Amino acid sequence: MIKSYNKLFENNKNWVKQVTQEDPDFFNKLANGQSPEFLWIGCSDSRVPANEITGTSPGDIFVHRNIANMVVHTDMNMLSVLDYSVNVLGVKHIMIVGHYGCGGVNAAMSHKQVGLIDNWLRNIKDVYRLHENELGAIEDMKERSDRLVELNVTEQVYNLSKTSIVQNAWANGKPLLVHGIVYDVKNGILKDLNVTAGDTSKIESVYRFESEPQLA
Repeated sequence: MIKSYNKLFENNKNWVKQVTQEDPDFFNKLANGQSPEFLWIGCSDSRVPANEITGTSPGDIFVHRNIANMVVHTDMNMLSVLDYSVNVLGVKHIMIVGHYGCGGVNAAMSHKQVGLIDNWLRNIKDVYRLHENELGAIEDMKERSDRLVELNVTEQVYNLSKTSIVQNAWANGKPLLVHGIVYDVKNGILKDLNVTAGDTSKIESVYRFESEPQLA
């Protein structure tokens, strides 16, 4: 067990050696700060590493991950990441990234108790309830799961659009877009769901804030 742990440090040294050979100034540039253009809100699944599957480098993507890539309006962890990335780092794109075969989505589709996480998965069950007619008509369970993954991502795009952080950014003219994406673990391909939001037009009026633009 300790051997596999120590292997991480060996890998780290090899990585540092490789990176500095390719770019001797790499870590000096990283140490000067970060200015990522993207915020990635994804699943905690170990098979979905943001930088690797997008071919980007450290410093390019600000990342928040949780079980089943949820945007829950009472989650202070997520809201803190969102606020910092939008109002301090000035990201221009927020990507909600789900993935097919998501264990959290599959667990939410069942009636079995898993543990404390059941309370978190309740948010996905709410998505299922909203789209129950469509999902219930899909007999194949894998196809139903894949569709719920897509619907869940779409609903999280809307949930993000409902936050005061995102709406204030739009009201103040910040170039911010929210995208819904699904990753296919079987082939490594990212799928754009074409549910991009750049204003409040796609959410119900009850969720829209009357935000006053900030004066320069």
